[in-house]
Amino acid sequence: MNTKEVLPAYTVVMSVYSGEKAEFLRESLTSMLTQTHPCSQLILVCDGGLTDELDSVIAELRSQYPVLRVIRTKEPQGVGACANAALRRAKTEYIVKMDSDDISLPDRCERQLRYLAEHPEVDMLGAYIEEFDSDSGEHIAERCTPLTHSEITRFAKRRNPFNNQTLVYKRSAAVRAGGYTTVRRCEDFEFVVRMLMNGAVGANLPEVLVRYRVTKDNLTRRRNLNNTVSFIAVRWHNHTEGFSSLTDFLIPCAAQLLLFILPQRLTGLFYSKLLRKPS
Repeated sequence: MNTKEVLPAYTVVMSVYSGEKAEFLRESLTSMLTQTHPCSQLILVCDGGLTDELDSVIAELRSQYPVLRVIRTKEPQGVGACANAALRRAKTEYIVKMDSDDISLPDRCERQLRYLAEHPEVDMLGAYIEEFDSDSGEHIAERCTPLTHSEITRFAKRRNPFNNQTLVYKRSAAVRAGGYTTVRRCEDFEFVVRMLMNGAVGANLPEVLVRYRVTKDNLTRRRNLNNTVSFIAVRWHNHTEGFSSLTDFLIPCAAQLLLFILPQRLTGLFYSKLLRKPS
């Protein structure tokens, strides 16, 4: 980064729960705390009680990085409530999302904040992700998202047009849209659609900025009953609010139901062949 270049300040928002692995959290936090364009704050919300291993990682990194702020809840609140708690404490306009088990590239925030400085009309900005095998580290595929606002709005009628862990958004736009709701699953998709419906302008960078960890549990979480019910409920709400057509509701819900009832071996094949783009 040019030393004379002044990029906007930003706050990183993350949440972690007791089921996360300590080494994954360490890698994720470190990737955000060592960015070429450093954050003003990193707000980590501990969603309920954590393991001793997770607490040890947090304590170690807090001693090294004063920008790391920790919020703790007595009971698990869910992703949406954690995001709202962090939003209330954020001191910057730009909010950078990150998941507790993924890895940001070193210049991720520099690239995104530079784009936002050059395009002040954009309220939400994402990027591509690289999926990698958590055990071997091997590359699996890239998830490429639509780039322009019109493409994003059209894509959002059926699927999330952003990779959640790459999203940067304006705090003021999120507050105008009402922040996150109490939806316990698919909360990121619901948030994005509500932002779009409230006039937020979106864009995606056509480059990989985050490495997404794929484990054996990923598909299990996506195809369970609670996730499927929430998947359908959020899309039905989008339809009844006039954002999407009945066809836009039926097609992704039919695909999700198919994923739910298929054997896991076939689910993985369906997911990798139809929902991802190998590179």
